[in-house]
Amino acid sequence: MKRFATAFALFALICTPALAQDGSQISRVQSGASCSGCNLFQADLAYRDLPNVNLSGSRLRQADLSLATMNGANLSSCDLSVANLFGARFTGVSFRNSNLRDANLVGAYFGGADFTGADLTGAILSGAELAEARGLSQAQLNTACGDASTELPAGLRIASCR
Repeated sequence: MKRFATAFALFALICTPALAQDGSQISRVQSGASCSGCNLFQADLAYRDLPNVNLSGSRLRQADLSLATMNGANLSSCDLSVANLFGARFTGVSFRNSNLRDANLVGAYFGGADFTGADLTGAILSGAELAEARGLSQAQLNTACGDASTELPAGLRIASCR
């Protein structure tokens, strides 16, 4: 019996998320409030209009930002890994030093967005509009994939997603 209790305690410790989402912080952001450094893990921000919101340093891992409009937002130093940014508008948004690993950026608009220092490893950029994005390097794009409709700044290229 003692072995079972120990095994169960270990299982619970391993399987319990260390940083579960904060529902009150998510609700504040859903209503348009800034929330720098917040835990927005798996937040549903799809279809939201969140202009100029400051979420710098926040955890948005696995968040759904699909078809959102976040023009002028500050998403610098955010964890946006495995997030869904499908078809969203990010005009003038700062993604400086953000983690966009394995994120879905398909069909999103990034006019004037700043990607300086952003990690795009495994990101899918098919159909994304990045022609006016700033801070993008070939090294960053070498770790991501896109397609023939991905629009990039002059001189940059991206491999096709398989």
